[in-house]
Parts: sequence; structure tokens; C-alpha cells
Amino acid sequence: MELTVVDLATGRDPAARALDRALAETGFAAVRNLGIDAGTLERAFDEAAGFFHADPSFKARFAYRSAAENFGYQAPGEEYLDPAGSPDLKETLTLRNLLHGTIAPERWPSAAFGAFMTAFYRDCLAAAYRLLRLLATVLDVPEDFFVHCHRGENVTLRLLHYPPLPADAGQLGAGAHTDYGMLTLLFQDNAGGLEVRDAGGTWQPVTPVADTVVINAGDLLERWTNGRYRSTWHRVQPRSDGRERFSIAFFVDPDSATRVKVLPGCLAAGEAARFAPITAGEHVQERLQRSHEAAVRRPRP
Repeated sequence: MELTVVDLATGRDPAARALDRALAETGFAAVRNLGIDAGTLERAFDEAAGFFHADPSFKARFAYRSAAENFGYQAPGEEYLDPAGSPDLKETLTLRNLLHGTIAPERWPSAAFGAFMTAFYRDCLAAAYRLLRLLATVLDVPEDFFVHCHRGENVTLRLLHYPPLPADAGQLGAGAHTDYGMLTLLFQDNAGGLEVRDAGGTWQPVTPVADTVVINAGDLLERWTNGRYRSTWHRVQPRSDGRERFSIAFFVDPDSATRVKVLPGCLAAGEAARFAPITAGEHVQERLQRSHEAAVRRPRP
């Protein structure tokens, strides 16, 4: 599958139309000129590699504690993005609410690591706000409607490492899932492995596009738009060539108290809303808890 490229350098209206079309057709897009400095992104991958290549006993000091906190390290086999499937063949470091939360010093591998990731998080959030304003343009709501719902409480930076592990039949780097919130920004290497399920139910490998950031719609954006934008199922295949894979995801999820209700502009005359109103915190925590409970119930491989 080749993703629609949305180039923000083309101007607000052309970019907004391209983004609208891509999210309506596949739920995914490849965004160019998002505003993330290439050197900063390179360092983010270097910092991630340094952490993941550290001794397991060191990484375990920063262990993920609960879905409510949604912060910390998870080793391969500790997460089930598909609660009914096999454990994911990846390790992650989840960093939530870095601008407004109080992160204890001992939760960081180092002070320098924490300072850099917090600055990178701020850059990613500023880039995400550009996209939220474009969506507001096409969805006929005030320009900062979505920005005001995403101050950072549930906005999460996640570092991911797919080690060169042998995969059992049917075992995935990341199990089939939809994302929980509004939008996801995905920075990845050129290794590939991301697959998207098309409208016919077939899994399609996504062709990496140089100098772009993959974005996709989440469950709550689908609800806000009454299904106009698709929260599309996706997964990650493990590497079969013995090489590792890195990616960085930035989950733009609304603040917990945000009431997500189908937007009036997404309803045709006489059309009923397909989704009942829900608070963002209720939905996101339910999804996180399901994944966490699946890991607790099952022994690690």
C-alpha cells in the first residue's frame, strides 16, 4: 500500500484537503514538512537505541507499573496489543504527559535523557497541533477546537524496539489493533513491517516514504467524525532477516475529561449518530486496561 503524501508546504487549504481525503479513504497518510528537525529526530533514535541496548537489569528499573500511569518500560512479550492474540515481539519505553506531569527523577534512565525526551515531546506536540488545526478547518469547527482538547494529559511518546527475535507461527512484532485516541504520529526507520488492513479485509504492507511521518486516525477521531475518518486496523510483522527495527510513536489522545460527541458537521440531514458520547479518559483507559490485563493473565513466552 502506498500512502497518500500530504505536504504541509503546499499551504493550509491544499494540505487540509489532502489530509481529509487520506483519512477518509484509508485512515493513514504520509506527511511531509511537519516541522520536526531531522537532527533532533536522529538523536531521538540514537537515544532510543542506547536505552534498548542496555542491560535488561538496567531497563527493568524503569518498569511499566499500571495502565493508569501509562509510563515506563515493557520487555518483549509483556504487551498484547491484540488481547486475543500472541504477545508482541517488541520492547517499549512509554513516556506520558511530559509537559504537565510530575515525573520522579528515578523514572528516567538519566537526567539528560529525560531533558531531551521532554524537549522532543514538546516539538512533536507542536507538530501535532498543526495537523489538528488542519482537521478543524475541514470539519468546520473553531481552529483550536481540537488543540484545546489535547493539552497533554494523555499525549504519549513511545519508543519501540523490535529485536531480531525468532517468531513463532502467527506471532507479530505488534498485534493487530486500532489506536485509541485522536491521531498517531509514527517515525520509523526504513525497515518496513507496518501492515494496514484494507476495506476488503486484506493486510497490505505499507511502503515507507522517505522524509515523511506516517499518521493515522484513532478510535476517538472516528467517533468525532461519525466514521468519516477510519480508525484502521494495523499491525507490525517481525523482521525475518535477523535485523532489528526501531520506531517512535507519538499518540495524540484527548485529555481525560474531554467529551467526544459526533460533530454536527459530520451528520447529514436526518442522519443519526453511529456513536454515543463518551469521555476520552473512559475510552483510552478501557483500551489500555484490556491490553495490560491480557499480559497479566498470561505467562511470558
